[in-house]
Parts: sequence; structure tokens; C-alpha cells
Amino acid sequence: MTQLKENLERLDDAIAAACRAAGRDRAGVEVMAVSKTFPAETIAEAATMGLTLFGENRVQEFSAKMLHAAEQGTWAVRDRLRFHLIGHLQSNKAAKAAELFDGVDSLDSVRLAERLDEAAGRYEKRLPVLIEVKLSPEETKAGVEPESDEAFRLLERLPDLINLEMRGLMTIAPWGAPDGVTRACFRSLREWRDRWAAKHPNLGFEVLSMGMSGDFALAIAEGATRIRIGTALFGKRTPPVGPE
Repeated sequence: MTQLKENLERLDDAIAAACRAAGRDRAGVEVMAVSKTFPAETIAEAATMGLTLFGENRVQEFSAKMLHAAEQGTWAVRDRLRFHLIGHLQSNKAAKAAELFDGVDSLDSVRLAERLDEAAGRYEKRLPVLIEVKLSPEETKAGVEPESDEAFRLLERLPDLINLEMRGLMTIAPWGAPDGVTRACFRSLREWRDRWAAKHPNLGFEVLSMGMSGDFALAIAEGATRIRIGTALFGKRTPPVGPE
């Protein structure tokens, strides 16, 4: 048994236990394998084990992986895989992101939404998006603040952007916070989802992307429908070198 397969089995057991504790159906929690910094070959191995949704956070890094995979024939099952951008996206990279990715889970401004909509239209695709919501006081965290004018304008603008498919919300809990603080962050995202879904019935809010390797059980308890797992699957990663 490979290390990845062993990690996946351990993760599956932990997710099932968290769902039982929360009184939830295991089928209601989707796993996104966060493959940033890992090579195309690792993604190919993960795909053979049934993982189909992958998260990347750098446009240029993923572009290089795509090129390598095409040259080596690594992803024979590419049509079954989905790759979403989960890192902060600058609006000047929106066109490339719309071309490469099957979804953008870090939408945080009207300007970026309009750029993605324009680019998706050029590629004749309807691009799924999640709004990234900033619920942590950490300055390094990205996302739109839920009570800001930008959040209001974004929700009002999205129905007119026909090349984007609004699917829900994403957040990242504060690093190293006590469980109570982390869980409160996840609960807040769920509450904002409920509030916005009631006010904007023409937008989709079915996805709540929250929880990572160290806190996904807390996220499941608060209603996560998608958890983003990197370290628990692939092990410790090597930080990327250089700017995006």
C-alpha cells in the first residue's frame, strides 16, 4: 500500500467519524485534494484512487503542471478531473485562470468577477465560482468582508454575469486558533450563507467550502459541504519559490 493510499483511507475514516458525530450523511461532504506544490504525477496517483476534485493556488504553477502532464501523458483521465483555483487571484490573471481552471473558489471583488465573466465568455464556458469571505482578523487572509459595500455590490452584480455560475462560499479559519474560535468562524460562514441565500434566491449557495487538514471535523460539525485537504493526504509540502 502506498503512503497516499494509506493517508486516504485514514482520512476517509476520520471524515466518516466526523459526519457520524454531527449527525450528517457522509455523502454530503466533498473532498477537495489540495495539490498545490505537488507534481502532476502525484495528482495522477490520487486520481487512480477516486479523487477527482483538486485545488491549486497559483496560476503559473498549474499552467506548468498542465504542460508537463500533456507532454508526458500523465493525466489520461483529465476529462474526469476538476481543478479549482483556491488562492488569491489578481484581476490581471483572470483571463488565464478562466482558461485553465474548472472553477474559481476565491472570488472577492466585482472587478475580478467582471474580468472572469468576460474571459469565460471568450472561452465559451460557464465558470463555477465561490465567493471567498474574510472572517478572520489576520491581515494575510484574503476575501471580501461580509458587511462591506464590496460584498453587497458583488452579490447584486453576479446575476448579470451570465458566464459565471455562483455556487457558494469559501473561508479560511484563523491559523492556530482554539477550537471554539475556529468553529465560530465556520458557523459565521454558514449564517452568512443562509442570510444571503434568502436575500438572493437567484444565486446558488449550495457549496460551503471550509475546513482543512487540521480542522475539517469542526467544519463538518458546522455544515461544510466541501473540505480542502492537502497535508493529511500528500504530506508536508515544500513552499513555492518566487512570486506568482
